[in-house]
Amino acid sequence: MKTLIKLEEFMMFILGLFMFGLLGYEWWWFLVLILVPDVGMLGYLFGNKIGAITYNLFHHKGLAIILYFTGMYFSAPIIQMAGIIIFSHASMDRVLGYGLKYNKGFKYTHLGEIGNKNG
Repeated sequence: MKTLIKLEEFMMFILGLFMFGLLGYEWWWFLVLILVPDVGMLGYLFGNKIGAITYNLFHHKGLAIILYFTGMYFSAPIIQMAGIIIFSHASMDRVLGYGLKYNKGFKYTHLGEIGNKNG
């Protein structure tokens, strides 16, 4: 099942690449921005609970989709791009085993414990 989930997330990453290509921005923007959602990790400077909230906010595909459609509605490609970047980044992270965080600490995710071969 773990492989199937990773394959699904990889395909969502490919979808993000496709959607980014439709916007017409130069590809270097994607490369520069793809790691920006990790700014959410800074919340861990204020403890596990705040860290989990900020990390999950910057890695939530629901927020990404809302941003994308808001950008479509208002004809604001930069907002669409923000949604695509969050969506793509979250998919990439999940392929690598980094899921949404629990309040217990950074390594406790909805995909299992990071670094745990069984999780």
